[in-house]
Amino acid sequence: MYVGGGFSHCSMADTKDKDKDKDKDKKNPADQMPRIRIKVRAYDNKIIDQAVQAIVQTAERNSARIVGPVPLPTEKRKYTLNRSTFVHKDAREQFEIRVHKRLIDILEPTPKVIDAMMSLNLPSGVDVEVKM
Repeated sequence: MYVGGGFSHCSMADTKDKDKDKDKDKKNPADQMPRIRIKVRAYDNKIIDQAVQAIVQTAERNSARIVGPVPLPTEKRKYTLNRSTFVHKDAREQFEIRVHKRLIDILEPTPKVIDAMMSLNLPSGVDVEVKM
């Protein structure tokens, strides 16, 4: 049975040093390099791959550093409906909508890259969310 408690092997000076080390590990958001984060969403996986390929090619043409595309988990929404209006409760239909997602980071973007991204023509059915 363990009786006792306390940190006899650790002095207060050691804990202060550890606190300073933790503060060094935390990065200030202002110190991070600028980036553009592009989130692409679509119902069809072929269309989303075409859109991502167009974004990556445009960024590479303008000599930008790219991280991604990173495939994010597919969101699946399932709906269950009765086949008839008020009878045959056991007869049901199930439908599913899948939302495919990709994430692309453009590191250290130049104004040339931003202008090229703004004039990019993407397939319809693709939702693009851009964060600076």
